[in-house]
Amino acid sequence: MDLEARLHGAAPSEHPEALRLWLRLLTCTQLVEKQVRARLRDQFGTTLPRFDLMAQLERTPEGLKMKDLSRRMMVTSGNVTGITDQLVAEGLVERVDVAGDRRVFLVRLTPHGREQFDAMARAHAQWIVEAFGPLGERDIATLHRLLGKVKAHAQPAPSLQETTA
Repeated sequence: MDLEARLHGAAPSEHPEALRLWLRLLTCTQLVEKQVRARLRDQFGTTLPRFDLMAQLERTPEGLKMKDLSRRMMVTSGNVTGITDQLVAEGLVERVDVAGDRRVFLVRLTPHGREQFDAMARAHAQWIVEAFGPLGERDIATLHRLLGKVKAHAQPAPSLQETTA
């Protein structure tokens, strides 16, 4: 049962529209993510975390340090290490030494990894387009603009960003 369905039995007056909208957003996110996870597994034999790591590396062809990958993905370095080890074993990413620092290395896509990621990224983009299929271009643009307002409002003030970083 999704989050919205749990609310269905409650009297609408108990839940303001903003809460209903929040639950709708969460439900949609969960449903689309579930479809993406299943399709990545079925069509490419991979997981969403592996796809996400490869996406970060695709954006930075020269490679990223493990700590930067961890920060970008917002997961622990242990999670990144485990995924990286799998992808290295499959020849999709490689570890490259950093000149002057033997403690650090960069992780980057191999040519084979780039080829695999490109195929996954094309399919992923199509799946997302399909997920928003019921909406027209104007609806999508309006929703994007409105959610941009929510995002801007939810961003921490610059002084808070500095203290939490």
